[in-house]
Amino acid sequence: MVLKSAKPVSDELLGSFKKSYESDTAALRTQIFASNAIQKLSLDPVPAREMKFKFSNDIKTMTATNQKSSGRCWLFAATNVLREVIGKKKNIAEFELSQSYLAFWDKFERCNYFLESVIDTADLPITDRTVSFILQTRVNDGGQWDMFTNIVRKYGIVPKDAMPETFQSSNTHGLSGVISPYLLKSALALRRAADGGASEEELQAIKNKALDELFVFLTECYSLPPEKFNFEYVDKDDKYHIEKGYTPITFRDEMIGNMLDDYVSIINAPTTNKPYEKLYTVRYLGNVVGGAPVLHLNLPMDKFKEAVVSQIKDGEPVWFGSDCGKCGESTTRIWDDASVNTSRAVGLDITMSKADALDSGYSMMNHAMVLTGVNLEDDTVPTRWKVENSWGSEGVNGGYYIASDSWFDLFVYQAVVNKKYLGELAKLYETEPVELDPWDPIGSLAD
Repeated sequence: MVLKSAKPVSDELLGSFKKSYESDTAALRTQIFASNAIQKLSLDPVPAREMKFKFSNDIKTMTATNQKSSGRCWLFAATNVLREVIGKKKNIAEFELSQSYLAFWDKFERCNYFLESVIDTADLPITDRTVSFILQTRVNDGGQWDMFTNIVRKYGIVPKDAMPETFQSSNTHGLSGVISPYLLKSALALRRAADGGASEEELQAIKNKALDELFVFLTECYSLPPEKFNFEYVDKDDKYHIEKGYTPITFRDEMIGNMLDDYVSIINAPTTNKPYEKLYTVRYLGNVVGGAPVLHLNLPMDKFKEAVVSQIKDGEPVWFGSDCGKCGESTTRIWDDASVNTSRAVGLDITMSKADALDSGYSMMNHAMVLTGVNLEDDTVPTRWKVENSWGSEGVNGGYYIASDSWFDLFVYQAVVNKKYLGELAKLYETEPVELDPWDPIGSLAD
């Protein structure tokens, strides 16, 4: 297709551009950029000094975990929240729940969810945007808080030593490289069968055959999830304990009860298609067919922070979703738009409002972590946040990070809080949610 009224770059324009380069400091920057990472050049040590690893409200939590070469941040963040509850209950200093157990069931359930989505849209052309999105997304490592609770409600939880990591659970690229084409092949088979007039029973038979083979493959990669196990641990007083005969469901009921029912997702998405104080969901975003939908209550940042700070003040960590790829520096373990200023370093203004960044696709949720502290000025105004990551415990601060409050404003999109910190706003979860398109950026953490 030929662009209408398109103007090529002329020799005259190129000449003027070259003069701009010669008259600017770009020649000097060329020498610098040629042998240095832009991220390192963007670090300004002066504002970075203010990113001190000290917080007026600091929850003492366990050693940072490691999701390794997988996209299971949402599961690690969620289990990092739950393990603190179990640690207090059992007086344990260090403990992990099995992320592999939850990932196995999530992968399996999402294969079913994907194939059901294919059946649901089989009457649409394959070029339809929704169909294309479903086929392109398939089954990924990412996920959402409500997807985590769906798995826990259906399958329970187990300690890490009841279902340890395997190479495949910690390195999911190869696993995904097998599941994705198999799902696509199955999706095409379902669409062709539906187009040929197959009954619902016949479509389900095709789907269940695929699920059978996928279950076997997943079990070979993760191992068979335990049905019964003993809980062995050593408490803070060095006393050994063994509690026998748990199932994943009874372990969940004993350790956390119904606490997940009290926690909800709030978001800050200042785009025109998402008015504040309304409830949202995303079409075709989920994992367990028949499970609870993914729900988000959109709040202005002041109310968003108020709920988060209140929970931290009460000693409860907060699961949250953000864009970790912006204004961060890995050596110093900081996220701060003042300390990591790429615009100033390169001479191109790449700053955007939060709304523009979302609408344009420049920024979206791509990582879940846990807020475990906040520094408050005059006990009210946040200045920096303590972040428990899941990239291992090496480096400064033992794998914990620092985020400035201005970075929080720009790149934190979601948090999970107890409904009691929302006051009257909690009633909005009883309203009918606005359904967003499958490709809305608020669903991106699950991609």
